[in-house]
Amino acid sequence: MSLLDIHVLGSPILRQETERVEQVTPELRRLVDNMFDTMEAAKGVGLAAPQVGRTERLAVVDADDVRLVIINPEIVLREGLERGEEGCLSIPEVYADVDRPARVIVRAQDIDLNWFEVDAANLLGRCLQHEIDHLHGKLFTDRLSLLKKRAAMRDWEQEKTKYPKLLRVLPVGDLPPER
Repeated sequence: MSLLDIHVLGSPILRQETERVEQVTPELRRLVDNMFDTMEAAKGVGLAAPQVGRTERLAVVDADDVRLVIINPEIVLREGLERGEEGCLSIPEVYADVDRPARVIVRAQDIDLNWFEVDAANLLGRCLQHEIDHLHGKLFTDRLSLLKKRAAMRDWEQEKTKYPKLLRVLPVGDLPPER
């Protein structure tokens, strides 16, 4: 187990399109384990590969008592509209209400590259959409109105001085207990 540094707003990798995962290697499995550990230590509910400096199209989520690895995910159905507060481990201490579909069906591959679908609403649905956005170089602030985005960026201006290298380094003491 180890914690990974989290890239924060301003890091170029957060704006890159990710690359499809074609095979699962032992190194990729370790990455997934480390992403779960990092997400838990940072007290998040989702974490995408670009947030830890990687270009693979994968994310981990743990929301509404559902723990998933999603590889090469795509949203195949969107339904309704719902506004809810979002934050991001890559933009610490900045929160805003974001409009997203109330329900989604996501098609993805698991850690063994088996296809599955998840029908999600509430926090899980929002989390999946947020992480899939990361895999396409988008952040939740991109979904805000101009006025709300300016307010969020003012909050970030005060916060970003804590991350001069555009990295959020988690203390080792935050490592979650062995599973």
